Amino acid sequence: MRIPILKLNNLLLVSIQIELDDQSALQLQEDLLEKIHQTTAGGVVIDLTSLDMIDSFIAKVLGDIVSMSGLMGSQVVLTGIQPSVAITLIELGIDLNEANTAIDLEKGIQILNQSGVQ
Repeated sequence: MRIPILKLNNLLLVSIQIELDDQSALQLQEDLLEKIHQTTAGGVVIDLTSLDMIDSFIAKVLGDIVSMSGLMGSQVVLTGIQPSVAITLIELGIDLNEANTAIDLEKGIQILNQSGVQ
């Protein structure tokens, strides 16, 4: 199952509403990078509210998505990170220094708009 990627002005919005497995995480990575390339989006908001837990592979893919998006010129904001997901990301040493975080989707969009991404 593919995760929808919505375009809003110069932003891409990704709301993960399914439990990610290895295949769907890699498909999201590929789809998102292709969409950034097609649209030249300046910002990406990835909403993780529905994810209660992630494993080490999914954590690595999320870190890779943040890094790859940055290389392609898109600023990333991760929103709705649950405590267990935050713990996993930190314990695994996943580098998310290139990404901002926000409590919800609205705040994530606000962060990108304030940084000049419209």
